[in-house]
Amino acid sequence: MIQTVTPLKVGVAGVGVMGRNHARVLSDIREFDLTTIFDMDADTARGVAEVYGAEAVTTAQAFVEAGLDAAVVSTPNRTHADLSVALLERGVHVLVEKPIAATVADARRMIDTAKANNRVLMVGQVERFNPAVEAVKRAIADEQVISIQITRVGPFPPRMGEVGVVIDLAVHDIDIIRHLTGSEVAEVQPQLARTRAEREDTALLQFRMENGVIAHITTNWVTPYKVRTLQVATQGKFVVADLMTRQVTEYFGQQPDGSYQTRAVNSWPNEPLKKELESFAHAIRTGEAPAVTGEDGLRNLEVALRCLGE
Repeated sequence: MIQTVTPLKVGVAGVGVMGRNHARVLSDIREFDLTTIFDMDADTARGVAEVYGAEAVTTAQAFVEAGLDAAVVSTPNRTHADLSVALLERGVHVLVEKPIAATVADARRMIDTAKANNRVLMVGQVERFNPAVEAVKRAIADEQVISIQITRVGPFPPRMGEVGVVIDLAVHDIDIIRHLTGSEVAEVQPQLARTRAEREDTALLQFRMENGVIAHITTNWVTPYKVRTLQVATQGKFVVADLMTRQVTEYFGQQPDGSYQTRAVNSWPNEPLKKELESFAHAIRTGEAPAVTGEDGLRNLEVALRCLGE
């Protein structure tokens, strides 16, 4: 006899660009039943809800009281903590978009509430699920990593949020560096510039990890086109990944005459957001720790705030 599992009633709070993506992907995952959309803009909430046959609500209280099993919180950063804590106290599992919160104290409050209520708190660091990042991690698994270089640049976003490039973009790469090294950041050397925005729009961030790996992030909103590249140097190879095309190449076997070999590394064409949300469902079903924990989100935020001198 085939055992059927009742889908988890899930809602999305905040349906800007990322929230809409979450709604689209959740509606296509069997483990979830998308029942509720929350946005303070009534037309936005209704428009997205109608697409997926969900109920639209326009207040946080109505969302918290919607009888959900799980929720995705993709509202502005400053609202993450209060909404997530209210949901967790109501017994709702939460996936909160990165960064976990606006402050370290808020992040800790969320982590403590999840533990107290035995609920899953997962942080939406979607690049962790990028097949190219997974391929790089496999390629360097038995290698001694020397350095990591990540470039994440592009044009100004259509509308400026409340944060600069460090919180908006570099938090992705801080997480990738921690994920690939299995180590925490010991030292930060940030260089920030503000050219056309109220907050920093260019950042060169240098790190030394506790295990000795050095890492560098170049990020900005002043490049006219998008670049997302990851380069890892190890004792035995040099691995280069394009995080947009998902192409990964290994360079190895360097000879005294300067020659070397190359090979393409397979990265599967999975949608990272779908893998992230399936991982969220798995953590809820099994009780295992989520792939990106609240503590991971806290560490990433702490490093970003150190870079900003906060």
